[in-house]
Amino acid sequence: MNKLIVIAGPTASGKSAAAIELAKYYNTVIVSADSRQFYREMSIGTAKPSRDELAEVKHYFINSLSITDIFTAGDYEKRCLALLNDLFKVHDIVILVGGSGLFIKAVCEGFDEFPDPVPGLRETLNKELEENGIGYLQEKLKVSDPEYYDVVDINNPQRVIRALEVSESTGKPFSSYHKSTPGKRPFRIIKFGLNLPRADLYQRINHRVNIMIQQGLVNEAKSLLTHRRLNALNTVGYSELFEYFDGKINLTDAVELIKQNTRRFAKRQMTWFGKDDEILWLEADKPSLVNDMISEINAITE
Repeated sequence: MNKLIVIAGPTASGKSAAAIELAKYYNTVIVSADSRQFYREMSIGTAKPSRDELAEVKHYFINSLSITDIFTAGDYEKRCLALLNDLFKVHDIVILVGGSGLFIKAVCEGFDEFPDPVPGLRETLNKELEENGIGYLQEKLKVSDPEYYDVVDINNPQRVIRALEVSESTGKPFSSYHKSTPGKRPFRIIKFGLNLPRADLYQRINHRVNIMIQQGLVNEAKSLLTHRRLNALNTVGYSELFEYFDGKINLTDAVELIKQNTRRFAKRQMTWFGKDDEILWLEADKPSLVNDMISEINAITE
């Protein structure tokens, strides 16, 4: 049976590098499950693989969308499963890598069918966002669906609004529509998670943000300023710099906020993935990491 190897974990844990080495070993391809890396216009702030890394191994879904496109986890599930169907005609093994837990879940398990929302509710929620800010909607979500609140990127208005839209339309939490029984897939799934001591992870995050600033993140964010209301740009690394451009904070504080919010995001990622009993956790900083993955894959499939 074909095998989908999932490499998950928090931002800055080394997922991309491990996936590239594993893909080279198996002479296969990589499918991205990092929802921020889908967008062509956002490169530095999303820590996409470098041009050289993309040349080493064929990647799918990176730079596949524009920030003006609306793309949900459900859309990703359909497109990714269709892609995998084609890829498995050529490769016995395909690697899925990323830190977007909802998108990984979509491919591996699927979702229950969401009911149609109450007409006009999304417009009402968007108006509440505009008038009261994201904090107001975050508190609503915390009350209506504390389980999803603990794991979602609460600074992403699109995700928060979608969850509220479902819960307020149905009276049931958004998280209740995540399948308790995973949908059957015509391939075997093997999941790895990359783990680091929290202090080491936070140090990596801080260093990565410094590198992003050196690479020109401020100018990249400035070039996207006129599109700041788009959902794709309501994310860590851009929102803080928009505040800087507005004169609300200085650049030093903006950079520190990016680091702080990225660390918080990583913590939520770990909470999400920590609930997945199928993930085999490996130490991300071990020199033998990729060899350990290969050994585990061989042991599981023998």
